Amino acid sequence: MVSKHEEVVASELLPFLRVHKDGTVERLYNPLLAPPSTAETKSGVWSKDIIISPEVSARLYLPDLSTLDQTTNKKLPILVYFHGGGFCIESAFSTLCHQYINTIASQANALVVSVDYRLAPEHPLPVAYDDSWNALQWVASHSSKTHNEKNEPWIIQHGDFKRLYIGGDSAGANISHHIALRASEEKLHGGVKILGAFLSHPYFLGSKPVGAEPVANREMSLLYKTWMFVYPGCPDGIDNPCINPFVKTAPSLASLGCRRLIICVASKDELRDRGVYYYEAVKESGWEGELSIFEVEGEGHSFHIFNHETQNAKDMFTRLAEFLRGC
Repeated sequence: MVSKHEEVVASELLPFLRVHKDGTVERLYNPLLAPPSTAETKSGVWSKDIIISPEVSARLYLPDLSTLDQTTNKKLPILVYFHGGGFCIESAFSTLCHQYINTIASQANALVVSVDYRLAPEHPLPVAYDDSWNALQWVASHSSKTHNEKNEPWIIQHGDFKRLYIGGDSAGANISHHIALRASEEKLHGGVKILGAFLSHPYFLGSKPVGAEPVANREMSLLYKTWMFVYPGCPDGIDNPCINPFVKTAPSLASLGCRRLIICVASKDELRDRGVYYYEAVKESGWEGELSIFEVEGEGHSFHIFNHETQNAKDMFTRLAEFLRGC
């Protein structure tokens, strides 16, 4: 017998989500969550969960401080990280994300703030962009010499605001792109500047095919359906500047508000060619920062998160860690 909910489905994004006409959201995919590491782990990383605002929370990662030169009182680079998941699934607290960021914090010797922004369809775009920007502003607010009980001691004691990075995978890379653009127009608290950004397998689309992207039936792809699902009524659809940074109405890539940028792509990823195109577009835009690209052969989208023990994944972790260390 067909249930009442099954008869009144308003929209769905299979195999992940279903929305009923009464507004009920049925999440068909729920990530396995991992607790924070309240005791030192094998990698030497501690983590804890914090609340940034009533809407936004995060997981903080602190690497092994014993490896630092205590005589120089050296602080750690700060990475504000935005997870992937098409703006509608995954979490900063998922097992996959936790394993990944734990590794990055350890290898880069970086203090990481992994942001848990609100998801569509309950909170359609541009909510995720605003949540992520507000999280970055919260981190930057710790650069002030005056603090209160709401400040996070790990950031105050160990964060180096001259080495502030942002980064993300897939949808999180899309967010990082927009954060970098916004940072060129709006000041961060304390006059803090973003030193660098990494965009891993960035989620960008467009009606005009790039490279080997298919010409026909583009509206049938999961990537297209996801965008229309998470941003209903989006002006210009997949040619909105939020998802297509190459349209004439998009802000100039020359205005990216950071000094270092690395784009990571995978040869078997459906988004690979657009990631390479983004790299070329930034290079030709007149942006004056340090730009690089890192491609892994024979791998698909976000392979390093799903299969983090492979040699290719380890090579990518090493490259990201080098970038965050300034290499």
